[in-house]
Amino acid sequence: MLIVRSAYLRLGAPVAVVLLLLAVAPSRAATNAGGLSALVGKLQRHYQATASFTAQFNETLISPGAPSRERSGQVSYRKSGMIRWEFAAPEPETIVADGTTLFDYDPGLNQVIEMPLKSAFKSHSAAAFILGVGNLERDFAVTASASTPADGLKHLVVTPKDGGDKIELGLDSKTMNIVTLHIVDGLGNSTVLKFAAIRRNLPIDPSLFKFTPPAGADIVNAGPSAH
Repeated sequence: MLIVRSAYLRLGAPVAVVLLLLAVAPSRAATNAGGLSALVGKLQRHYQATASFTAQFNETLISPGAPSRERSGQVSYRKSGMIRWEFAAPEPETIVADGTTLFDYDPGLNQVIEMPLKSAFKSHSAAAFILGVGNLERDFAVTASASTPADGLKHLVVTPKDGGDKIELGLDSKTMNIVTLHIVDGLGNSTVLKFAAIRRNLPIDPSLFKFTPPAGADIVNAGPSAH
């Protein structure tokens, strides 16, 4: 059950926002002249124009009473609803969505968690963005961060209107790319993602988003009917 919960946390609202914003580079002029509303409109247009992207990432997981964990890897996305997260050693993991089904493979356990893609999200807003039909202004409340961390980034807070955890985004003030993402869930678990080497609208072979469970792997059905 803990493993299933991990997949829900990683592929909830944070990933939907990443797919929307990761490759966005709105101009400084647009941000200053039109303020937050203009920036939100710019982000929505970039989301609609982004058919695919790849990026490298570093992830830090912090849970109350436990040591922090750090992992890194690469994420690839293609509309609509095709995702691949590859986590490198020492904790390798592969998460693949083919547009319909989500697979989470842990080679250490030789276990595959399988669930319908729409069931893998805490928020309907998050699912809509993954499936390519989301609307930032309609589905999320966007505000400026109340604090200003000393990291040289501009910070915005994005919250799904239909419920879900707040997500803090860190923007590079020179390029306005989203380079950090921070979310804390209701249990105090914190996830921080940092992105680099973002490449947008490149052709990606659809076979990258196909997954065949390894021979002998334990298959766990985590769809709604499994609960």
